Amino acid sequence: IDFHKAITRAHFEELGADLFRSTLELVEQALRDVKMDKSNIHEIVLVDGSTHIPKVHKLLQDFFHGEELHRFVNHDEAVAYGAAVQAAMLKGDQSDEIKEVLLLDVTSLSLLAML
Repeated sequence: IDFHKAITRAHFEELGADLFRSTLELVEQALRDVKMDKSNIHEIVLVDGSTHIPKVHKLLQDFFHGEELHRFVNHDEAVAYGAAVQAAMLKGDQSDEIKEVLLLDVTSLSLLAML
């Protein structure tokens, strides 16, 4: 079966509202897991997937009180950056840039939600 249906952004956001809100629940759980308050977050980097959905971006920005969200357009670049930081940490790099970074493997799998 080949099925195509055009929907408006508003209808898409309505259909996905519960899933979009669950994004915030995952963020809250991640913060609880590391015993950190969101006020201690000074930079947010979004990578791939649902972070390209404007509604998700807006919910996250509101959750973090308007904090600027940075998006990696290139997933491979984001992965390479994270790997480079991890390598520097494992090597024992004590530079201020590395000491200020906290790498967390919150989800090591790509997750897909089907509407």
